[in-house]
Amino acid sequence: MLKDGNIFSEHFYQGEGMSSQFKKAVRRVAVVSLLLLSLGGVADATEGGGGAYPNGAEDFMVGALPPPGNYYLNYFNYYAADKFKDNSGDTVDGFDLKVAADVSRFIHVTDKQFLGASWAMHAFIPLVYMDVELDQSFTGAPFKMEDSRGSLGDIIIDPFILGWHGANWHAVTGVDIYLPTGNYDKHRLANVGRNYWTFEPLVAVTFLPGAGFDISAKLMYYINTENDATDYKSGQEFHADFAVGKKIDAFTVGMAGYYYKQITDDELDGNEISDFRGQVLALGPALKYDYKNMSFSLKYLFETEVKNRPSGDNLWFKFLYAF
Repeated sequence: MLKDGNIFSEHFYQGEGMSSQFKKAVRRVAVVSLLLLSLGGVADATEGGGGAYPNGAEDFMVGALPPPGNYYLNYFNYYAADKFKDNSGDTVDGFDLKVAADVSRFIHVTDKQFLGASWAMHAFIPLVYMDVELDQSFTGAPFKMEDSRGSLGDIIIDPFILGWHGANWHAVTGVDIYLPTGNYDKHRLANVGRNYWTFEPLVAVTFLPGAGFDISAKLMYYINTENDATDYKSGQEFHADFAVGKKIDAFTVGMAGYYYKQITDDELDGNEISDFRGQVLALGPALKYDYKNMSFSLKYLFETEVKNRPSGDNLWFKFLYAF
């Protein structure tokens, strides 16, 4: 359970009686407590750490909408970070985070077309467990902060996905909608819900130049609404998943990764919070195996170029089943 967490929450939202050094530590702790949400979304300086979208979830053939039918995907993600990076990219000691998420995704591709594209729809349902610990060197206070929580996260839906297919390319567009369905309490350090809506336009593309090569990327842009429990509005954000691989029989082998960059400042009570935009680049090996109507993907991604967010490693396992 969170130890003395309400003290930090009250001071962060009221700004009372703090030295400049203590204010800096409080702000860092408060932002971290807000930031951790996106890792649960199956984190970054925005409230909830940027997106509830799990960075790095997609890789090979991400731009290829499948034929009409029903599909189930399961994503398992384990993220661990034992350091936090500040605005200069320097490490702030006293931080430890572990997150495990299991996300079910349901896709229905219709037999209808619009503007020459196939029409599809999908929904993500995340189940998340999060454990976070901040010691005295991080909090700037004479006590440690700990919290853990497991529950349903924020559900993502998109009722209107369009997919085009060319001779050696595929493309998908849509607008994912993040629903504030996850458990949230502003006085807790670990939250798996964000308590606000996010609208995310996206474009995914796959290019197949020949000889079994696959070059894929999914580009996304967050537009966040205000959290009415904290009067905090997260800035707009750009992020992308990408992969390059070569198919060898039933296997695809290559590299995958993600890039995240906060584009605009956050706002608290209508006032901008400057110099606290998050960013990260992650890279690592990726492997995919296709078997009949199923596929299995495994990747391990290492984070670098990190600012204003935890810095750690991501283990991903993805399973797809075509009905």
